[in-house]
Amino acid sequence: MKRVAVFTSGGDAPGMNACIRAVVRGAVYHGVEVFGIRRGYNGMINGDIFPMTSHSVSNIVQRGGTILKSARSKEFMTPEGRQKAHDQLMKHGIEGLIAIGGNGTFTGALKFFEEFQIPTVGAPGTIDNDLYGTDYTIGYDTAVNTALEAIDKIRDTADSHDRVFFIEVMGRDSGYIAIQSGIAGGAEMVMVPEVLTPISEVVETLKQGWSRSKSSSIIIVAEGDVEGNAVVLAEQIREQLAVPIDMRVTTLGHIQRGGVPTAYDRILASRLGLGALEGLLDGQKNVMAGIVNNELIYTPFIDTIKLPKPINEDLLRMVRILSV
Repeated sequence: MKRVAVFTSGGDAPGMNACIRAVVRGAVYHGVEVFGIRRGYNGMINGDIFPMTSHSVSNIVQRGGTILKSARSKEFMTPEGRQKAHDQLMKHGIEGLIAIGGNGTFTGALKFFEEFQIPTVGAPGTIDNDLYGTDYTIGYDTAVNTALEAIDKIRDTADSHDRVFFIEVMGRDSGYIAIQSGIAGGAEMVMVPEVLTPISEVVETLKQGWSRSKSSSIIIVAEGDVEGNAVVLAEQIREQLAVPIDMRVTTLGHIQRGGVPTAYDRILASRLGLGALEGLLDGQKNVMAGIVNNELIYTPFIDTIKLPKPINEDLLRMVRILSV
């Protein structure tokens, strides 16, 4: 394989630039021509493809976001769109792809291979940490630390005003950010989509805290919690409480997706970027590079897409014990 291309797709995540850098410099080291594709599958369709060198990725390891930009492409979901993408890759002589993204990105790559036999190796780039086949995804550690910084600051206000704060963090289908930031931030309760937490249990937890003279509480809510978002939850709990209490809601939102990546994310992204490139050069295809028990492994896209990554229920048990 003489020519490869790298692109980022889906939601951005801190550490994506470190991953791009590892792919490009790994390609240079192995004597392979490397191209960048801007704006994911949209750029592939539109021919926004350009050669990259070692200099192209200078001074980016510390930057958040992605220098290749990112986008979701409805056109790539059509046979016509994928044909255009294939034609553009052939125009540049590209033989293989490195895709940095999540489930949607890998689903597109799998379909693309079925039709045109262009091999792809993926690197897991998503703050949600919800991909099967890797212990941690690129951007997750930074997102947890961003959420934790906000939780620590809100805790000061909650304590000063004797308030209950509901803090909503990202994680539509995954409670990983919620559980880790909740434990580190000393939250009284964490609500995640993987486990049903009845409203009555939240009410009882608050009452028990008040019986121990606890004047403030922090409840972390993953945005995909089955009981509803933080605003809905706060209103339902307010209605069930027999005593008036000052309750506030803070939604952290997209601040969790930006910012300078942590050292862990930079190192993880570098390992995964180089691992994805070298896997592709060694003949791997339609797999995601991941780190499991500190070892590089390759998981078929079909497993990454379909198999769930369950949350560790021992962590939820830890929250209950430590909040007593």
